[in-house]
Amino acid sequence: MYQSATFTHRGHDLAYYTYGSGDRLLVYMHGLLLDSDLNRGIAEALAEDGNRVVLLDLLGHGHSAHPKHASAYRIDSYASQVFALLDHLGVDQAVLGGLSLGANVSLFAAAQHPERVRGLVLEMPVMEWAVPSAALAFVPMLLAAHYAKPVLGFTSGVFRRLPRTPFDPLNSLMHGASLPPDIFAAILHGVLVGPVVPTVEQREALTVPTLVLAHSRDLIHPFDDAVNLARQIPDAQLLRARSPLELRLRPGRLTDSITSFLVDTWAKAPTKTAT
Repeated sequence: MYQSATFTHRGHDLAYYTYGSGDRLLVYMHGLLLDSDLNRGIAEALAEDGNRVVLLDLLGHGHSAHPKHASAYRIDSYASQVFALLDHLGVDQAVLGGLSLGANVSLFAAAQHPERVRGLVLEMPVMEWAVPSAALAFVPMLLAAHYAKPVLGFTSGVFRRLPRTPFDPLNSLMHGASLPPDIFAAILHGVLVGPVVPTVEQREALTVPTLVLAHSRDLIHPFDDAVNLARQIPDAQLLRARSPLELRLRPGRLTDSITSFLVDTWAKAPTKTAT
């Protein structure tokens, strides 16, 4: 079971979902054009292990507001929504993490305000080597949203009318496919024109404990990028998944490792940042 709620940030309502309770707080975020349904099974498993997990629908996704301006969807600006959530929850720190877009937002948050980030759980982050593949995947989608609106509008309407399934990750994909073409285009445009990931220097300056999850069968999330990221962050460890779907189909092995990481991270004294 979970509790759903909303809060307002810069005039926009943002939706979030809380699983479990306790001091070990993890804020976990979804990938691009997806939503919190993607991570519900993970949150349930981690909550059963005694963690408190909050799933956040970033702006333009899920049940959060959907403004039409691309400038609202820069990855680096998404970090402000995370800190607004922490303020709303009344907490000074949290472990942050997520899949792909969610991982990169977490990295930006740690680079901007490391004093508020207790640790990082980064699942399949999108780094420099992934940018060409990501562009090949998303630029045609952006062009289609701009120049084939009638077709995309028809398709999104079909997906909105389809019944949802018992499998939450599939529902998340269907929600993304249901987005109106103008919102779809604004999200892609905002993400693609802004910075994708903090600089190497910013990553090397991070001092928070970090768990990087990755697998070896994805062009947009190359395993070598995850290896390099784990080397760049001084207090990082790499956890290899057996497949891109392991964490959602058979989460036990990986969620056990995430729980161990959360226990160790919250047991440590908060990281002091340079002034």
